[in-house]
Amino acid sequence: MKIYTKTGDKGETGVLGGMRVSKTDLVIRAVGEVDETNSYLGLVRSFELGSEIVDLLAGIQSDLFVIGSMLANCKSGEPDAIAVREQNVASLENAIDYFSSSLPVMNSFILPGGTQTGAHLHISRCVCRRAERSVVDLMQNGEPSSDLNQTAIFLNRLSDLLFVLARRGNMDAGTPEINWLPNADAANES
Repeated sequence: MKIYTKTGDKGETGVLGGMRVSKTDLVIRAVGEVDETNSYLGLVRSFELGSEIVDLLAGIQSDLFVIGSMLANCKSGEPDAIAVREQNVASLENAIDYFSSSLPVMNSFILPGGTQTGAHLHISRCVCRRAERSVVDLMQNGEPSSDLNQTAIFLNRLSDLLFVLARRGNMDAGTPEINWLPNADAANES
């Protein structure tokens, strides 16, 4: 089977159910941003991480494929065969609690960065937030899928988890967080 089909050369792509839509359709944008989040997590998994985090991220990547499939089915009007469930969200919440339990209390915002792993987890978090905004956009524009709300919740929790993992990775590497100080540049100029 060839990887190229030439069917998308005129700016349209196929979704589940056989319908063709514009590549700028809100559904396609959301699918692409979920895929981008998934790809960033694949990049993060290539770094030196403990097996616990690697396994966690691999499971999340699988969940993101479920989300992509569900989103690609939005236009069909058919019920979703697979979807993100409440237990997927609960798993993220459990991971957030577990990995944040040893983190220092935050007294201010922190600047994204730190180690390569920490910095890439922060980027993954930002891409995930963009995917979440696209799913909310679908909800507000009347896409007929009943699973969009649960998907938005999942992406919201995932971005929280990625923030916690970035902090935890930096802490484990001995890389201190840099607190954001409002008007720090103005104070340094005086």
